[in-house]
Amino acid sequence: MKFSEKWLRELVNPATDTQGIADQITMAGLEVDEIIPVAGQFSGVVVGEILSAEPHPNADKLQVCQVSDGNETFQIVCGAPNARGGLKTAFAKVGAVLSSADGSDFKIKKAKLRQVESFGMLCADDELGISDDHGGIMELAADAPVGTDLRDYLSLDDVVIDVDLTPNRGDCLSIEGLAREVGVLNKAPVNYVEIESVAPSIDDTLAITLEDPESCPRYQGRVIRNIDATATTPLWMVEKLRRCGIRSIDPVVDVTNYVLLELGQPMHAFDLSKLNGGIIVRKAKPAEKLTLLDGNDVELDDKTLVIADQDKAIAMAGIFGGEATGVTAASSDIFLECAYFNPINIAGRARSYGLHTDASHRYERGVDWQLQRKATERATQLLLDIVGGQAGPVVEAVADEHLPTATTVTLRQSKVNQVLAFEMPALEIEEILTRLGMSVERSAEGEWSVAVPSYRFDISIEIDLIEELARVYGYNNLPVKVPTAELNMIANDESKVTLNRVRAQLVGRGYQEAITYSFIEKGLAAQFDDQHEAKALANPISAEMAVMRTSIWPGLAKALQYNQNRQQARVRLFETGQRFLPEGDQLIQENVVAGLICGPRQSEGWNADNTSVDFYDLKGDVESLLGLGGCADQYSFVAERHVALHPGQSAAIKRNGETVGFMGALHPELVKSLGLTGPVFLFEIVQSVLLDGGLPRFTSLSKFPESRRDLALLVNETVAFEDLRAVALQQGGEYLKAVTLFDVYQGKGVEPGQKSIALGLTWQHPSRTLNDEEINEVIDFVVSALKNEFGATLRV
Repeated sequence: MKFSEKWLRELVNPATDTQGIADQITMAGLEVDEIIPVAGQFSGVVVGEILSAEPHPNADKLQVCQVSDGNETFQIVCGAPNARGGLKTAFAKVGAVLSSADGSDFKIKKAKLRQVESFGMLCADDELGISDDHGGIMELAADAPVGTDLRDYLSLDDVVIDVDLTPNRGDCLSIEGLAREVGVLNKAPVNYVEIESVAPSIDDTLAITLEDPESCPRYQGRVIRNIDATATTPLWMVEKLRRCGIRSIDPVVDVTNYVLLELGQPMHAFDLSKLNGGIIVRKAKPAEKLTLLDGNDVELDDKTLVIADQDKAIAMAGIFGGEATGVTAASSDIFLECAYFNPINIAGRARSYGLHTDASHRYERGVDWQLQRKATERATQLLLDIVGGQAGPVVEAVADEHLPTATTVTLRQSKVNQVLAFEMPALEIEEILTRLGMSVERSAEGEWSVAVPSYRFDISIEIDLIEELARVYGYNNLPVKVPTAELNMIANDESKVTLNRVRAQLVGRGYQEAITYSFIEKGLAAQFDDQHEAKALANPISAEMAVMRTSIWPGLAKALQYNQNRQQARVRLFETGQRFLPEGDQLIQENVVAGLICGPRQSEGWNADNTSVDFYDLKGDVESLLGLGGCADQYSFVAERHVALHPGQSAAIKRNGETVGFMGALHPELVKSLGLTGPVFLFEIVQSVLLDGGLPRFTSLSKFPESRRDLALLVNETVAFEDLRAVALQQGGEYLKAVTLFDVYQGKGVEPGQKSIALGLTWQHPSRTLNDEEINEVIDFVVSALKNEFGATLRV
């Protein structure tokens, strides 16, 4: 909103300069965009009167004017088309200083135009920096005092302040609202305009009907007869309107615009003779048409509120008046309207028609619902003073049940102190709220009951009041406090492995993380898990998402299928998530880590072979996970069948004898039924077990050499290395560090049903070198135990 500083200071005159006012209201939340002088810098320009205007003897478009400054008469050569005898205008005398378009100054000098001398210059608006109008020289009022300095006559030592208001501050879309705000900030008195009721001199009225009281709960009107619509709007009103960005049109329209700027209440005047019957406030009929005051035709929809007479719509309510009932110079009787429209019903209506008016701008943000009578009396008073006439009584149609109600908000001292981070004195709180126009009552409990004025429709809860206190007190005056908090170190359990570390380990080994659905097809769930009956959903999205998964494997297999169908041959996926295991009436949600590999062992490259992954590739990846917690020796792989895995390539993952997961090759029948290109290898491990590691302990490195012995044993082909290793570690003594399998052989020289296993056993003493006698003695114990346990014999 643009406003004149001089107009503002008529209502409130704080002891601060222009910049001080701008800074104050900006810090209070009413951001000032710019400050613009109402006129350029000039001097020596007075009110002049053209006594005569004769054609120039040597130029068709120039006139030779005789201009009086009240004391002398000067000859001026002028090219303005509106220069004429009797016109009062801006006269720059010789020696006057004007500002040029580039900001530099130039001095008016005596000149000769086409052999005719000129002693000064008659000025247009743009030459004085008043506006961009260059259609002719300025036309001043007929009663303008000749010889008076133009700056004084037009009060041009003024600035326009442009304020960018937030949508919640519709109460400041008026000079009175801004004055109230400046008065509060400066603790200065505000001289509100005294408005007295205009006693009706005639009895004429117009009936008003509210067909949509929810959208328009209050509508007032007043008949004024025998006006002189040809009267001239006073210069003071024209200038105030101009400085607020509104062009003067005619006295009636100017008065309604003036009240809009002064009080914030939009108004409109109809030509009474053009109305048929009473006023009806209703919704537009479908496809109803209306020609607006600007001459544009609009087709109204049935959501648009209109003002209508008995025959037709005559205005878009709260937005734009209609041309057919507009006031003209020939109008003698008018109907003055003033209404309150519900902001929710007006919001967006103007934009839907590509319109934006001063009225819609205010109605959308909210207008004081108790302001209408005051605005009607003010407009009547101004109209009678300017255009004359006789006013009838004010007629009002109101639906009280749809009007806003007065708001009372409870404010607590403790809440104020908490939010503002300091203890604001109670007296200052009451003083600020009172200056804001609120009624304050304090209870025995120390709380305030605050009655909010009707023009502050943005205040409804306690925090709104606290914001007002901070705003008026001054955001820059609030104490600055740095937030403090105790940052206690969180104990880091070194025996635990984080899930992020597990993810990073798998990503480092070439896997990509996948997220699959927790809901899968019932048949697919049974193919991957025959130990649990998947929990069915009561209202599944589709048959493919009918049950809750008991394993992550089905989702990963589907993801593999999706990728292979898109020519992705090498796939490595993992997922961390929940599986849902029925247990009686309960549904156990268990976190697991699962993975899948398929395709070539290495990415395609000039030095890479095309060998496919196998069981041991997956086993190596799983062992790398099991080793993260430093407890790899607690895990073992035991051949065990699983319904989803290949019978010969299936293993249970055990920790201290307890099964914590499975790994192996996907069953060939599943590979075929899913249309996969195999082989496919999978693993799934209970997450909690995987994350439960051991506490690291320091062990010094031995400075003495290791001693190694190799054994080639003949055993039954069903004997597993893991079993041999366990017996060797048990019998090999405390200095046995490692048992390594480095060869397995079946064939020539080995009886059918047997295999040759080559083991490497390594010993190391922490404080000395072990001798051969000690090693040989332990070797004998190990060989004897293996023979007794598995029938193993040394191969010769």
